[in-house]
Formats: sequence, structure tokens, C-alpha cells
Amino acid sequence: MNATLIFGGLVALMLTGMPISIALGLTVLAFLFTMTAVPIDTVALKLFTGIEKFEIMAIPFFILAGNFLTHGGVARRMINFATSMVGHWHGGLGLAGVIACALFAAVSGSSPATVVAIGSVILPAMTRQGFPKQFGAGVITTSGALGILIPPSIVMVMYSVATSGMQAIGPDGQVVSAASVGELFMAGVIPGLILASLLAATTWHRAYKNGYPRLPKASWLERWQTFRKAVWGLLLIIIVIGGIYTGVFTPTEAAAMSAVYAFFIAVFVYKDLKLSDIPRVLLSSANMSAMLLYIITNAVLFSFLMTHENIPQALGEWMVNSGLNWWMFLIAVNILLLAAGNFMEPSSIVLIMAPILFPVAVRLGIDPVHFGIMIVVNMEVGMCHPPVGLNLYVASGITKMGITELTVAVMPWLLTMLAFLIAVTYIPEISLFLPRFLGM
Repeated sequence: MNATLIFGGLVALMLTGMPISIALGLTVLAFLFTMTAVPIDTVALKLFTGIEKFEIMAIPFFILAGNFLTHGGVARRMINFATSMVGHWHGGLGLAGVIACALFAAVSGSSPATVVAIGSVILPAMTRQGFPKQFGAGVITTSGALGILIPPSIVMVMYSVATSGMQAIGPDGQVVSAASVGELFMAGVIPGLILASLLAATTWHRAYKNGYPRLPKASWLERWQTFRKAVWGLLLIIIVIGGIYTGVFTPTEAAAMSAVYAFFIAVFVYKDLKLSDIPRVLLSSANMSAMLLYIITNAVLFSFLMTHENIPQALGEWMVNSGLNWWMFLIAVNILLLAAGNFMEPSSIVLIMAPILFPVAVRLGIDPVHFGIMIVVNMEVGMCHPPVGLNLYVASGITKMGITELTVAVMPWLLTMLAFLIAVTYIPEISLFLPRFLGM
């Protein structure tokens, strides 16, 4: 009954058009004041302790690094390098877009930032080359979603923050801790590369079938020159992933290093970003960080209320006692998350759903790292379908296409992503091989 009232109140407030963060806060406060005996000073304390976690600091740093890279010409150089390598294949510029999105994803951590950075450069070039606008929009909208799967990923940090401190009980009674940010980053590498390859294969097939243009084959000298110009941006991948794996940095420290490094190469190496532009970039990053931190704060309160009312544990016991096994649970979770993606953006979904679903998943024997990657892939799909797909709206602003037209354009790549979601859901080794190989 309590769970029904809490979620009913939250959905009712969201249907009024109220921002999700405020709807979360009002739902929690209304329930606390009317139906529970939790001291209000405990709630006030939770507001502060909920966001003082060290891992949360990674979010504003990755946002800042992504903004420096977006405005600093890094994306353009990555596109030139990718084009020199695969431009002579069928649909060469489209393939270059997929590769450039994967490379930029490995330094930005954000899907919308990847769509903006790569799409604003390569989509006009594809149109001039003779590609249909719908083809280019489909490639970039879906490939931009790699921004939250290939590490570093802001959504992975959100999942880790939402479940940190939770010690769920496994099927044989042992205590299972939540996944760390470092484990999730390493677990995202192989799925990210596989999905990038599948999206590239879809791009090549459609280009081959429709006879889309190809570029002249670049010489090895031209490839070397484009690589040399892009190498400063590519080095950031080694700094972040290599630093975390070798233990030189924690993920949060790696985020801070990436922000400093991105500032340095954008201002002093590539010189595409003037010092006078820095305040604007800082303000934009602060606005985005404040919005996410406000959502996190209210989601922490919501999670606290769920835990206090023992809702996740009761849900887990009910599912186990009713005979629901792990693969049936994963089907239900995928349907739930894909449905939620119709109405909410990824950060809110992860922060609300992860603390509820995580104990149930562990109770059914599902690995926390595998479960986290599955949630991230669900969020990728949600960013590419209406009505709230963020990537659709970003791509719409670049291409000047309507959401309905864009939805039709992305469909072949979206179906590829759905097939990959099924594979990630039921083949845990896709996510778990690399962390286990690295001893994590």
C-alpha cells in the first residue's frame, strides 16, 4: 500500500508537467509529514549527507571536460582522423561519424555532448557529399548514445552513486556490495566497442544497399597527419582509463585530471578556445552540474524513503517467493526501463529505479556490474526514441528535422541497439569479462 501511494503520488505530480526533481521532493515530504514517524531533522541531514559522496564530484568534472572538448576543436580533428581511415568504404562519412562518436564518447561521458560535437561538424559535410539527411541523422543520433556506454560515463557514475552503501543479500544469504565506478567503467569497454561495431555494420549495410557516396582513399601520409593532429584528444582516453586501471587515479581524480587536460589542449595546444570564452564554458557546466546535483539530492531522499519503508526488500522477497527467476526479472526490468524512457531522462530513471531494483537483482543472483551495464544500455535506447529522447531533440536542433521524421530515420539503428540490449541482458560475460580479467 505504501509503495502504491508513493509511486502514485510521484506519477501524478509528473503528469502535471512538474520537473522530476521537484516531484520527487514533494512526494517524499508529503509522505513523511502524513504517513511516517521519521524525524524531519533526519531528512534535513540526509539532504547533505546524500550528496557529499566523493564519487559525485566526478560528474561536474566530466561535464566541464566535455564542454571544453566540444568547444575546443577536438571533435573536428577526431572526425578528420576517422574519415581518413574509413572514408573510402561504402557510406564512408557515416562510418567516420560512428567512429568519431565512439572516440569522443571515450573522452566526454555525455551522449547529448557527443551528438552536438560530432553532429554539428559531420552532418553538414554528409549533406554536401550527397547523403540523405535522414541517413546522417540516424547515424549520429544513435551513435551519440555511445557517450554513456563507453567510459567515462556520467550515467555509470549515477548508478554507482544511487546504489553505493547498499549491501543487498544474495541468493545464498551472503552480503553483496554495490558496483564501484571503476568496475563499471571497465565493464563498459567491451559492450561499447561491440555496439559501435554493430552500428557501423548497420551504417555500412544501408550505404552499400542504397549506393551512397564514398570518398577517395586517403594516403598513409594523410592518415598520419590527421592522427598527429587528433592525438592530443586521443591521449585523454589513455589518461582516464589507464589512470583508473593502474590505480594512479580514482575515477573522481581522473575526472578532475580530464577537465584540466581538456582545458589545456583546447586553450594552449589547439587554440580553438579563447581565454575570454572560459567564463561562458564554466557557467554552462555549472548550470548542468547544478541541475543534476539537485535531481540527485531529491532522488537520495526518495531512495531513503523507499529503504525506510522496506519496499525494495519486500519486493525482492515477493518475487522470490512467487517463483520469478532471474531471466523473467530481467525481461520485466527491460520493459520497465524502456517504458520509463518514454517519459523521463536517464539520470532521473537511474536515480529512482536503481536503488529499488538493485536489491531484487542481487537477491536473484544477478551480478551488480552486469545489472548496471544493462541499465546503461537501456538508457541509451531511451535517448533515441520519442517522446523524451534527448538525442532526438539535440539532433533535431542540428538537422532542423521534426521529431516524427527523426524517429523514422533512426529506426534501423534503433533496432540494432534493441538486439544488442537482448545480448547484453542474457550474456553477462559481455560486461563481466574485462573486469574479471583485470582482477576487479
